[in-house]
Order: sequence, then structure tokens, then C-alpha cells
Amino acid sequence: MIAERHLNAVIVAILLAVPAWALWADAPFTITLMTRAAIFALAAVGLNIALGLGGLVSFGHAVFFGLGGYTMGILAYHAQTYTPLTEAPLLIEGTKSMPVIWLGAVALASLAALLIGVLSLRTGGVYFIMITLAFGQMFYYFAISWAAYGGEDGLSIYVRNEFPGLNTLDPIQFYGICLAILGLALLMAHRLAKSPFGLALGAVRQVPQRVETVGLDGMRLKLVAFVISGAITGLAGALFADLNRFVSPTMFSWQLSGEIMVFIIIGGVGRLFGPVIGALVFVGLEHWLGGLSAYWHIYLGLLLLVIVLFGRGGIVGMLSGRERNDV
Repeated sequence: MIAERHLNAVIVAILLAVPAWALWADAPFTITLMTRAAIFALAAVGLNIALGLGGLVSFGHAVFFGLGGYTMGILAYHAQTYTPLTEAPLLIEGTKSMPVIWLGAVALASLAALLIGVLSLRTGGVYFIMITLAFGQMFYYFAISWAAYGGEDGLSIYVRNEFPGLNTLDPIQFYGICLAILGLALLMAHRLAKSPFGLALGAVRQVPQRVETVGLDGMRLKLVAFVISGAITGLAGALFADLNRFVSPTMFSWQLSGEIMVFIIIGGVGRLFGPVIGALVFVGLEHWLGGLSAYWHIYLGLLLLVIVLFGRGGIVGMLSGRERNDV
């Protein structure tokens, strides 16, 4: 068996070595694939805080991913058309600044997570799953009907947004931005899990009655985790929209929510680098098998079946020999 920390080091080496090789070999598409994997991993790190720590099985995290994407799309669209977003009572103009867009995406996704969490956390189990799924479908159909920003056809952005001191159109530099944010999110998830808040949240997931006995509000703990989770996933949505320079209602689809959860299941629920491994495996299968057959999801389904039946700790659990190790 491989120690989990050694496995994590291997994953970090892959995240650094593959793009470096692609830069040397002049293979920008490989860098783009790694960027896509890093962004998906970031979204899954967000969900893993709610799922791995709080035990919240959310099928609506595409809401936050889509809100982050549309925050980027709308602000960049108004910047490229030189039209203000609003004029009264407050003048809000568009922007091409990535840091400003990220702040907007995180704020909007956090607010949405707060409102959705307040309503959905009153329930549990399958009812919580269905409520989060319902919110996802509501946002999806709203985006389809939002003709001002492309409706079903989506919204294209001509030029990637700007980051001070960097050329974001250079694939390796944009990948560096995404990798740095992913690293910060992983560090935050690790520190959060080891903090008193994370330990209390884990206790709520396992024995909620005992936590309430000592005076802690389990619902409030879960709500905070849900908001943090939504904020990180919203930031991933903004990066994904910038990668493609395009946003569409599919960013709100329940299929995307399912894919984000699949990343975590493949890598390992509650594992720090589980979402990263899952995203790398998914993007790799999508690229290599998707080019051979339109039905490549069959192989993904077989992989999930093997993991669920024989390796409930995901790839990390199978390789390290431990079923679970909270983030």
C-alpha cells in the first residue's frame, strides 16, 4: 500500500510535470486539458467540504458553478460592449479584471448558497437531495429563458479576461492561475477540516444528537459549510467560463452536478486530494475514450461500479488501504 501523503505528492508532481512537458513539447491542448481538470477539481473540492465533512449530498452544486460562470460572462459582456450593467440607482459597469470577477462570483454564489441552504437544510436525506436538485433545475430553465444573455444559445466572450502582470491568453500562464487557486483551496480545506469547526462538523455528520447535547447548533454548522462549499464552486465556475470564453445554461444542469460528485466518488469522499484525482481521471477518460466512442460513459460507469463495490474509499482508499480519512 502507498501512504496517502506519498500519493498526494505524486498527484502534485503530475499537476506540475504534465504541463511542463506540454510546454516543452509545444502541446498547448494538453495544457488546456490540465486546466480543465484543475478547474473541475476546484469545483469538487468545494463540494467535498459539504459532502465529505458535512455529509450533505447535494445535487444542486451546478447552481453555484453556473452563477460563477454567468457572473464572469455578464460582467465581461458589458465590458466588451461598453454598456453599463445598471445605471440607477447605482452605476455598475462591466469589467475584464479577473480578481474583480472572482469577488463577484464568490459573493453571488455565497449568497445563493446561504438562501438555498436555509431552505434545504430544514430537511435531510433524500428530501435534501431533491430540493437541491429542484433549485438546480429552476436556475437551468431561468438561464434558458434569459434572452438578454443568449438564452439557450449561451453567451460568447471574445477575449479572455485580464490578470495583473500576466498574459491570460497564454495557456501555461492561465493554468498557473488555476493551479494556484486550486492549491489555496486545498490548503483551506485541509485547515478547515483540522479546525474546531471542522471537527464539530464531522461530529454533526456522525452523531448529531451528541453535538446538540453540548450546545452546538448542527444546522448552523452545516449551513456555514454549505456556504463555503458554494463559494469555492462558484469561483470554479468563473474560471471555467474564462477558459472557454463562453457560458451557457448547461453550466446549471443536473448532469454537471452529478459529474462533480463523480469526481469525488472516484477519488475518495472526504479525501483531501480525492477531488483532484477524480477530475484528472474523468478528463483523461473523456479525452482518450471520448475520441474513440460517443458511448465512453459506459467505461466510466464500469469504473464507478468497481469503486463502489470494491473500493468505497475511492482510488485514494484503494491505494492507501484506508476507507476514509477526512479532508
